Amino acid sequence: MDLKKVIKIINLLKKKKIKISFAESCTGGKLSSYFTSVSGASKVFETGLITYSNRAKIDILKVPKQVIKKFGAVSQQCCLSMVKNLSKISKSKFCISITGVAGPNGGNVKKPVGLVFIGIKFNKKILVNKYLFNNKGRSYIQKRAVEKSLDLILVNLI
Repeated sequence: MDLKKVIKIINLLKKKKIKISFAESCTGGKLSSYFTSVSGASKVFETGLITYSNRAKIDILKVPKQVIKKFGAVSQQCCLSMVKNLSKISKSKFCISITGVAGPNGGNVKKPVGLVFIGIKFNKKILVNKYLFNNKGRSYIQKRAVEKSLDLILVNLI
């Protein structure tokens, strides 16, 4: 874990008086865990949701069933819906959503193991980035997704 980066982000969020929230799927709460490992994170960390199942994405994050049915839970469309609705639920100014295939199973030709989407909503800016991490195991993919999320947060705060 890059604790220095997390501390830097928390300090920037504090300075700018910005709250942050996460909706995680394939990372299983690792991003939230990184933040809560730092004392004082409660000043900026608002909500951390682990919406691992499709049911949780639909019931908690209000991702439309049709989005999951048509595009799948691991898709740009689902990630976008996750981050937009997280913003409404949490009222945070900065929101991140993560969905992907961490493996070792569950991948296919169209959606291989290592495919991850990370969504960001900050002020009026909304974007979804697509990544294909090397299939070096489940924890590696999860760690890379969290690292990319931290990088995206930092880039957008500076």
